[in-house]
Parts: sequence; structure tokens; C-alpha cells
Amino acid sequence: MRNDGQPCHHPKWCSFAPAKSINVVHSCSGAWCSFTPALTIRLAVMMYIRFPLSLRNVEDLLHERGIDVSHETVRYWWNKFGPMFAAEIRKKRVQQLQAYSNWQWHLDEVFVKINGQTHYLWRAVDHEGEVLESCVTKRRDRKAALRFLKKLMKRHDRPHVIVTDKLRSYGAAMKVIGNADKQETGRWLNNRAENSHQPFRRRERAMLRFRRMRSLQKFVAIQSVVYNQFNQERHLYSRENYKLNRAAALAEWQMVGT
Repeated sequence: MRNDGQPCHHPKWCSFAPAKSINVVHSCSGAWCSFTPALTIRLAVMMYIRFPLSLRNVEDLLHERGIDVSHETVRYWWNKFGPMFAAEIRKKRVQQLQAYSNWQWHLDEVFVKINGQTHYLWRAVDHEGEVLESCVTKRRDRKAALRFLKKLMKRHDRPHVIVTDKLRSYGAAMKVIGNADKQETGRWLNNRAENSHQPFRRRERAMLRFRRMRSLQKFVAIQSVVYNQFNQERHLYSRENYKLNRAAALAEWQMVGT
């Protein structure tokens, strides 16, 4: 139900929102409204995942737009709708990537602290910087590398070249799969994969690190999809083309879940 007494046109969205958790200050007249529950949820989820903001930061930014919600409501929306949005976008992007040749992949892993214990975040990107897959493990041995490669190839097939660092677990896992001849290592060859960790590191500092392995895996899986959606590589385009690509990415995001 809207604040002006008219019935809501998005019952699916309102059924997922906690009771009395959203109070939108409408500035509209007639049947059309500038802030519907669907747009509000998409905006809150995008802010929290895309930018290094806390739940209370998102609450304050929404309040400036006339949307009165608590940070716990933002947490609920992110946990409920974040995976749903990411799955829909990932499905479309995987279908688009399968239409092109898998020329080259870059694989890398970083250390992540969870409650004082060291875990490892594996990440794979293609030759254009598209994040293909992320996986969190407790070890970085051959078994963990093999699990990551199987998960990656199941969704994206096999590439022509796989660029890695000199970790021996990659070579041992590729021998099991049978593509050891496709591996390449070098001092600066894997910079693309190493640079892909920077958005995650900025987000990790804003969240004061993670407390559970499960929550880390969930967040990196969703964040990589949102990063791919809004990563327009502005240094490769003119200002006019960049604005067109940015508007198209935002319009596609606003259609998610409809």
C-alpha cells in the first residue's frame, strides 16, 4: 500500500519487505510514482554491493532521497535479493560470453583473514577483465586448484591459454585435467588478475573483514557480477560512448527482477 492510500503495483516486492520497514516519501501525482518498492530495493542493493559503503551509509543516502528505511532492512534486502539479481545477470552474461571464443584466462589467489584464520580467494578473469568465477577455500593445494578449475570450466568451457603465477598447485591440477600445455607464467603476465582484486580489497576494508567463510563466498560471487555489469573501462572510450554504456548498464540493472 502506498502512502497516498492507493494500492501498490508491485505486490511481489512488497511481500518480501519486512512489515513497516519502508516508508517512502512520494513526490508524485496520479498512478505513477517515482519511488516504487522495486526501484527502492534495486537502488539499495546496488549501493551496498557496488560501492564501499556500510549498511548505515546506505540508510543515510536513501534518507536523503526521501526513503526512510533502517540499516537492518537494507541487510534483509541485500541477503534476499542480491543472489537473485546476480543469478539473473550472470545467466545473461554467460550466454553472451559463450558466443565468443575463450582466448585467454588469468587465474590468481589472495589471502583473506576470517576470524584470524587464513583463507584463500581464487579468482579467474578473461583477457578483457571480465570476472568469470570466484571461489573461497581453506587451502591452496592441488585439490583446491582442481576444484576451482573444474567449476570454472563447467560454466565457461576450456580456453586456449591459461595465465597463472608460479604456484605449483596450478600445474598439478592442470596435469590432472589434461591441459598443462596451455599454462603460461611470467612476471607481469598476470597483472590483469591481480588488479581484479582491488575492488574486493576496498570493500573488505569498509566491511571490517568477514566473519564466516560462507558469507565471504556469497559476497564475492555477487560483487563480481555487479562489477562486470558496471565496469565500462572508461579509459578505452570517449566521454560520449562512456556515458551511453553507463546509461545502458543502469537501464539493464533497473530491469532486473521484473
